[in-house]
Amino acid sequence: MKFLKKRILYMLSAVVMLGGSMACSDFIDIDPENKLPEESVDFSKTENMYQPVVGVYAKVRTSGMHFANKLLLFGRDGDMWSGRTDDQGAAVDFGRHFNYTNSFWALNNVWVTFYEIIRIANSSLESLDGYATYLTPGTDDYSTYESYCAEVRTLRAWAYYQLVTNFGPIVLYKDNTQTEFRRSTIDAVYKYILEEDLNYAMEKLPRLRPNQMTHTGAVSAFTAKLLAAKVYLLQENYEQVETLTDDIINNGNFSLYSDYYSLFKIPGKLCDESLFECQVTDFGNGSGEYIGVDQWFNCEGPFSLKNPDTGTSFGGWGFMGYESEFVAWAENRGETVRAETSFLKAGSTTREGWVVSDAKGTSTDCWNGKGYLPYDQLTPGRTTYGQNNNVRVLRYAEVLLLNSEAKIRLGKNGDNGYNLVRERAQMPTKTGVTLSDVLDERRMELCSEWCNRYVDLVRTGEAATVLGPKGWTTEKTYWPLPASQLDDLSDLLLDPMD
Repeated sequence: MKFLKKRILYMLSAVVMLGGSMACSDFIDIDPENKLPEESVDFSKTENMYQPVVGVYAKVRTSGMHFANKLLLFGRDGDMWSGRTDDQGAAVDFGRHFNYTNSFWALNNVWVTFYEIIRIANSSLESLDGYATYLTPGTDDYSTYESYCAEVRTLRAWAYYQLVTNFGPIVLYKDNTQTEFRRSTIDAVYKYILEEDLNYAMEKLPRLRPNQMTHTGAVSAFTAKLLAAKVYLLQENYEQVETLTDDIINNGNFSLYSDYYSLFKIPGKLCDESLFECQVTDFGNGSGEYIGVDQWFNCEGPFSLKNPDTGTSFGGWGFMGYESEFVAWAENRGETVRAETSFLKAGSTTREGWVVSDAKGTSTDCWNGKGYLPYDQLTPGRTTYGQNNNVRVLRYAEVLLLNSEAKIRLGKNGDNGYNLVRERAQMPTKTGVTLSDVLDERRMELCSEWCNRYVDLVRTGEAATVLGPKGWTTEKTYWPLPASQLDDLSDLLLDPMD
């Protein structure tokens, strides 16, 4: 599906009304495809004002968590690859050899799905403005309206972040009636993310953990601050990185979840470490309604995990594997807790007693364990790999490591945050932590999470050394624009503007 077009029929992201206000736990439950034309929405019913926001979360779930996004975004850092050469071979060329084919369907999928989030966010903000005409500035209801707008802006900023770190200069899609699609420079995109979305969100959102929000799991001011810190990091503005992460650490009441293994499983859902999760639920029922994330987890699971006592087995598609060099690096540095959690090796047995299948054909022999959900945590009747688990997007561990890095770059002591992360992983603590120490810790702690390693290699100038032998060059820092987009939109061929 092509997304950016010269003419777009404007549709509000307000969802079909379900007869009254929604319970807090229901806000992940509605798909934004169920939307009404502008003229059929009664904006005077301000009790329904959160429904446009629901649509954006749902679009993050249905579009942002498409398995093709994982296939390309997560497999380009030298530590992880698509895991199979017998299926979707172009993904192997992208991530393992940096041979880009701009006609590859998954490349267009990344572009389209994140712009779909932006499109729905734009519509949601217009819908919220419609409700605002029935509110009085300075009242609690008006503050609620501003908070809802801030949630939408945070999600939109996250979508822009994914696009700019992978495609470089991109289109700032400011309005759904927009007819010009000339790209903006990377710096202009960073500025837009901060000034248009995140500065507003940091001011207007509650200073709470997501699990404390009225709509449990919604993004908060601290989510916006972490995302802003990640943008400032790319701008090498380490003072702002330190200031923002100091505030999260000192005022957010976040903490690292004590059990790293369970952090990525059902017990770790929306724990005090979470700053942003894409929520999933099967409502505890073995059949019927399911609010899920496409094949996000299923695509990365090994082909089979088998219980030798019962003969029961379950598994996934075999994509998303770790390179053997990375596994060896991790084990040589003494990783145990994070190694067990992150690596599912062929022939190994999980702590729950399930034997991981041997490698099949030309696939990897070590899959991403962070997507593994033990069989006994699956709802009976629902055995699709990873089903009913949330997608972890932003975590407090990254806040601590960003804070350590910023302090070290500013000539200060960065031991504290670094050592908190190490202690949870049962790794020895250090004094006089160096920048190299922090970057290595990010490599291990955040492996297979949202392209962090690749972004780190590019921003530190290490990509040529680490990825150059695989075919990476500076010219290949960003993906090419999808061919189908270029066919439709000649403006994309113009030089980016500031």
